[in-house]
Amino acid sequence: MAVPENSDDPIGSLPAPKPGVVVMMCGLAGSGKTTYARRLEARGYIRLSVDEIIWRRIGHDAALLDPTEHEQHQATADQELQEELIRLMAARQPVVLDKSFWNRATRDRYKALIEGHGSTWILVYLKADPDTLRRRLAIRNAQDGPSSVTVSPELLDRYLMSFEEPRDEGEHTILQS
Repeated sequence: MAVPENSDDPIGSLPAPKPGVVVMMCGLAGSGKTTYARRLEARGYIRLSVDEIIWRRIGHDAALLDPTEHEQHQATADQELQEELIRLMAARQPVVLDKSFWNRATRDRYKALIEGHGSTWILVYLKADPDTLRRRLAIRNAQDGPSSVTVSPELLDRYLMSFEEPRDEGEHTILQS
């Protein structure tokens, strides 16, 4: 299901927070995942963010680390996010995962984890063209904070090459401009 960003309330088409619902935000850097996740949080979902977990641990933008150290922090943050997700699912809390879910294998693994804990997943894909991403990232890269991870033009190009767009996965696509 594709919903244009400029529709009155694309998030409004998603169900209100219900026990055991987990929304998986999916998209490239700059696509608006954190913005939409925060809107869901304002509606009553509990938001979990890998970027914010890393920021809490190291106190600065993880993009400033060398690639090996960044991967280590990413893996640790992913594990922490999964543990917190499991705890929240056991408590039947509605959750939104602010994470890129850049490949199908990761999406499938999380879907299985969610279903295995008796919860229901909703995959929300924020689709944006490369020019939109570059424009948004130029603005975001000038900011500081846990939701402002720096993404260079070169890194965005690598992300664009490796991102596996959800297709026929039950996703809700929201077109970004």
